[in-house]
Amino acid sequence: MNESELSEVVVDFLNAVEAAAVNAKRQIAEIKGLAEKEATAEEKWSWEPKKIPWTEAEGARGSYERYPAEGQKIESIPDHKALLSDLKEHKNFLFRDGWNYWLFPDLVTVGRKPKSK
Repeated sequence: MNESELSEVVVDFLNAVEAAAVNAKRQIAEIKGLAEKEATAEEKWSWEPKKIPWTEAEGARGSYERYPAEGQKIESIPDHKALLSDLKEHKNFLFRDGWNYWLFPDLVTVGRKPKSK
């Protein structure tokens, strides 16, 4: 086997490995998607947005809701604490029931806005 033939074999092998990796990623995504679909709302979310006293606010990108209001002291609300936990697990941003939720840099203030169409 000469150098050219060996190079061709190695390239073919690497292409097969790449194809297998792409297929594995697709299968993992499908499995993960199925698992997420099977989770009910109660299982997936441990907080209820209606139990958080949102305040309307105006920002650089328009109106949104936030808790707590600017200058307001944070109350001990279990749903707010659970939302904070979920936001931190999702890199400070998540989407639920048509709303975008995000965590402010102070790591306790939460903003939310309906998903734009």
